[in-house]
Amino acid sequence: MTKDVIALTEKMPDTRSLLAALHAGGPELNLTATDDGAVIQLCTAAGRPLVSVESPLLVHTPGEAERLLGPQATAPEPPFWWTETRASTAVPEAEALAGSVCGRLTMLLGGTTWPPGAAHTARVAAPDDATAAQPHTPTPPSAADDNPTETAASAPTPVLPAVDVLTDSTAVVLADRPLVPLTSWLSDILRTTVQANRALHLVTPPHVRLSLPLRAALGGAPNRWVIQDPAGGYYDGLSGVRLAWLGGTFTPTGTAVADAFTASATPTGQRQLTVSFRTVHTADTDLLLGHALETAWRHLTGAAPSGWGTAEPVNLPWSRRQLTDLARNRAPAPTHLIAIGSPDRPAIAIHRITRTTAGVAEDTTLTLGYTAPAEVPLDSLESLAATLVDAHGLTTMLTTLRNARADLTLPAHLEAPPLPVSFTLGPRDIGTIGLTHARRPPLATKPRQLGSLSCPAFHYPLGDGTDAEAWTAFQNLAIHLKNGPGSTSS
Repeated sequence: MTKDVIALTEKMPDTRSLLAALHAGGPELNLTATDDGAVIQLCTAAGRPLVSVESPLLVHTPGEAERLLGPQATAPEPPFWWTETRASTAVPEAEALAGSVCGRLTMLLGGTTWPPGAAHTARVAAPDDATAAQPHTPTPPSAADDNPTETAASAPTPVLPAVDVLTDSTAVVLADRPLVPLTSWLSDILRTTVQANRALHLVTPPHVRLSLPLRAALGGAPNRWVIQDPAGGYYDGLSGVRLAWLGGTFTPTGTAVADAFTASATPTGQRQLTVSFRTVHTADTDLLLGHALETAWRHLTGAAPSGWGTAEPVNLPWSRRQLTDLARNRAPAPTHLIAIGSPDRPAIAIHRITRTTAGVAEDTTLTLGYTAPAEVPLDSLESLAATLVDAHGLTTMLTTLRNARADLTLPAHLEAPPLPVSFTLGPRDIGTIGLTHARRPPLATKPRQLGSLSCPAFHYPLGDGTDAEAWTAFQNLAIHLKNGPGSTSS
């Protein structure tokens, strides 16, 4: 397991200050780095990693430290520098070493550390190599009778720094912080495990929550969020299914769900509104991406996004020009982005840009948090759909509502599933399905026609987010549209 210590500094950690910080363990320690230099590791003379230090990140986004680190975080006024360190708990001295690295940075550059009280500037005596280099594989307790060939955290491959357990099939990362975000480090590990045909299993205690971008990035099998059950054993943090460590990976033991996962949480009345939509544009040199996302954000919150980035913390001020340049530089590969709202209006979007035969497609999942049901702007959804149809090339839009945390984080217990509120189908698909068929769905409420008379779209109301039968209505609508006279299945 790793213990995270983060330095939030007013000034940029330059070479001089980084060298002073990395000298916290004295000259006996060695330095190694990943191929791209994004992560530096302090190691014993025998090569055992003690502390991993990520490249400093300049954060322009207000409230980002508080969103990811909690109310205890007291970051400098933006922009400030975020330097994340991870100490291996396999060596007792490593956590104090990480605290000294961050403490030295804040002493030299001004700022604060997280968690509070972790920072100091004392030199930490390097561990004795004869002791520190002893074989140590932090395998889960349930693996005692099934010990596959594993690579311990003391000798990870260079492209997987600070991975706790590495087997032929799985990379295991153990984490214990209130909220685990999609950091650039975790994003790199996910990308590398996919290339190596491995799964990523993130193991945490039950009090840990995930950010929505990390939840989306983990996706489904073979990746997992694994919870260490206080009653013993492990369970899946998304489904609650009990797991066991078998054959070098976490595997379901059946269909039984852990009691800790289904323990009822106290109702709070908080809601999450999710608007998922796709827009398609003709590719040309004047195209600026992110316009539909910004339009939806303004429509539902009254303001544009405050920041964007490719990982968390979301560090860049909102700029359609910059995100367009990034997508062009990465083309024809897809580009995945995160956008964040202001601290007083919880909102976060996961945005994917791809080249298609029809042009440039933007897929957006925008989620907004509300502390009370009355705050949810359900009456704004039809006008939003009309705007996206008229000006942004909308093809589809699905809106759902769920009882969930307004801070847009995911806990490791059962939450109510989202319920459909409305669905919008753009002019391109209406033209394929047929106008008459599209306007006569098997729904209790008639659809609203949007767009022009020559290129109409339809907005289908499905419910107010309180009736589970809305899923049945949505499924019936999907079947109806799929079986239209112009569809290939008819």
